Amino acid sequence: METKGHEVKQLPMYKNECSFAGYNAADLMKETAKIRKLITKRGTIEMLIPLCCSTYPVRYKEFRHLLKGFSSKTLALRLKELEKGGILQRQAYNEIPPRVEYRLTSKGQELVESIINLLQWMRKWSKS
Repeated sequence: METKGHEVKQLPMYKNECSFAGYNAADLMKETAKIRKLITKRGTIEMLIPLCCSTYPVRYKEFRHLLKGFSSKTLALRLKELEKGGILQRQAYNEIPPRVEYRLTSKGQELVESIINLLQWMRKWSKS
C-alpha cells in the first residue's frame, strides 16, 4: 500500500504473538492523528453506538434522548465534526417541526464495525 509516494506497512494482526517489529510507531501516530483526535473526543463513540445497533437513520431527537449527559451544544458540535470527517451523512427535511436524520457513510460503517469489535472486547473483559 502507498500513500503520497511512501510505502505504508500493514499492521500485523494479533495471533499467538504480537509482532510489530519494523513498524514505525511515529509514522502511525502521524498518519492517524486527525481521525484519532475526532474519535477520541468526549461523546464520539457514545454517539456512534446507536448507529451500531440499527440500519436505520438516527434522528437528532434520539441522540438527545440517549445521551443525557451531553449538552445540546456538545451534541450538535460533535455531529457536525463527524459529518465533516465523512463519518456521518446529515439529512435535513423541510418540515415543521424540523427533522434531521443521521446515517453512516461507508467510511463510518467501517469505523462502526471496528467499534462493534471494541464493544465486544469491553463486554468480555468488563466482567472480570
